Amino acid sequence: MKKKNKPSNSDGTMSLSGHLKELRNRIIICVICLVVFFLLGLHFAPNVVDTLTGIGKQYGYQFVYIAPQELLLQYFSIALVTGVVLSLPLILFHIWAFVQPGLKENENGLFLGAMIAGLFFFVLGVLFAYKIMLPFMLQFLIGLSKGGDVRASVSVANYLTFLLTIFLVLGIVFELPVVSVLLTQIGLLKVEWMRKFRKVMIVVIFFIAALITPPDMVSQVMVAVPMLGLYELSILICSILNRKKKQAAAQEEQEEEQE
Repeated sequence: MKKKNKPSNSDGTMSLSGHLKELRNRIIICVICLVVFFLLGLHFAPNVVDTLTGIGKQYGYQFVYIAPQELLLQYFSIALVTGVVLSLPLILFHIWAFVQPGLKENENGLFLGAMIAGLFFFVLGVLFAYKIMLPFMLQFLIGLSKGGDVRASVSVANYLTFLLTIFLVLGIVFELPVVSVLLTQIGLLKVEWMRKFRKVMIVVIFFIAALITPPDMVSQVMVAVPMLGLYELSILICSILNRKKKQAAAQEEQEEEQE
């Protein structure tokens, strides 16, 4: 039996209908993967909730649910987050595979590298939140009720929403090097501007750290210092890439002159 060729134009390029069919197939694969991981996450959701609430219990928090369906809804939320996180590498791969034929060689490398680096830095931010920030935040917040008659009985939904928000915010914050590289490579940001406004960015970073942390200096500094390190790393990476870009451009000019 002969294999059906992909619909293509006379010049060998894929037609619009071919692109749409390819897009449909890739979306179907991603949706199936998302559903499978969602069901897997739903199976382990009670264990995940026990693990996350166990962190709070170490500091004296007591957890309750104030609606009959509240705990069940949190299981679904955890399962959805698990499905998205575990499916993300496959989704990113299919995005890259779909746009890759239309990219130049240098754009292809930049796009693929940005996806891999973005995933790495996001996971790094979540691990930083889980291992370092949450213990300090929870200890500080529970400390506010010590010495009084108020006991910390926290809704499971509010607690898990707080944790997921912290994970998401710090995961996005750790994307700073990736965003900086992309903006410099497409010409919307210059390394010279990043160096020039370094002092301003220090103030902005401490302000952002104050917004996303409890009102204590320790938590603020613990978030601000990694952000400052990421900012300096962004400058370093962008400088190296710009230097290589200039060298490649100069080499091309020399080759054209020789020809």
